[in-house]
Amino acid sequence: MPDSGPVRVEAPAVSAYTIPADAPEADGTFAWDATTIVVVEVTGGGATGTGWTYAPAATVGLVKEVLFPVLGGRDAFAIPAAHDALVKAVRDTGPQGLACRAISALDIALWDLKARLLEVPLVRLVGAARDEVPVYGSGGFTTYHDTHLAAQLNGWVHGQSIPRVKIKIGESWGRAAARDVARVRTAREVVGRQAELYVDAGGAYTRKQAVRIGRVLAEHGVGWFEEPVAADDLHGLGLVRDALVSDVVAGGRGSDLPYFTRTVPSVDCLQADATRCGGLTGWLRAAALAEAHGLEISARGAPHAHVAVAACVPNLRHVEWFHDHVRIESMFFDGALDPTGGTVRPDGGTGHGLLLRTSDVQEYRVA
Repeated sequence: MPDSGPVRVEAPAVSAYTIPADAPEADGTFAWDATTIVVVEVTGGGATGTGWTYAPAATVGLVKEVLFPVLGGRDAFAIPAAHDALVKAVRDTGPQGLACRAISALDIALWDLKARLLEVPLVRLVGAARDEVPVYGSGGFTTYHDTHLAAQLNGWVHGQSIPRVKIKIGESWGRAAARDVARVRTAREVVGRQAELYVDAGGAYTRKQAVRIGRVLAEHGVGWFEEPVAADDLHGLGLVRDALVSDVVAGGRGSDLPYFTRTVPSVDCLQADATRCGGLTGWLRAAALAEAHGLEISARGAPHAHVAVAACVPNLRHVEWFHDHVRIESMFFDGALDPTGGTVRPDGGTGHGLLLRTSDVQEYRVA
């Protein structure tokens, strides 16, 4: 579009939807039977940008009462200024938790809006570093029995030819270590020796427990040990990393750059979630920080929110193709991607390429 001055952000819309899980799910420290997605739509110049986060429905009230008044009327092209204003607006309530997730959804929507106004794919707006983005299948919840686990892993590795997968361990806050190891053994048997096998303990183990179990996991070719101890135990993460051959990774729960700065000395690969860490603006900053420390970055959760920007950083390892979020994003949006072959291409239409199926998902709306 020709340069005719600022395009002002008009009244945004926000809604929340709760979708039941297709089976009971749990990781090492938490169990759930449903997931809530909060969707924001930002309009301006005759176009609409869509963003989302996975957060409680209470996020809707915070967006409406605190953030919309700050965003309305701003230049849709000046995303850094809008992002800074949103962060300052939650200074007194705290920029972490729901506030950061709300800002993340709005930031994603602003990037999508800008790309749509310019009528270009988001990957082109940011600037591509690669044509394809590697993904890994992620699920393998601790509530799954062995048959369910095998079916999911088979679907990824042998059905869709995704050569890397991750399962949850750390069951019952680390009190079922023997079953954890048995499930890893089963997973390896299912996927074969060639596929990469990852585990996520969700911070369930103590430091020494993580080291003991990590050494056993290495015998089964586990190359990725996510949150072996609590993500906030940065010293513990560093100790476990130095004691194991598997890569120790964390960062997916981080909400701001100071957290990532504290985390990078303790991990082999940094994770970041754009729906938690300030949107695409925050994720790109985390990727640059990781690169400055000689680390790769991996996108955690919400795969369709990440694919375009993941293609724009030189130090990307991969994007998590997380079962819950893939299922929801495929239900809610036209334009969902196919990971067959283990990669996806972020080149489907303008913006991030997704369009909300508003009428089709009303049955799940809760706010």
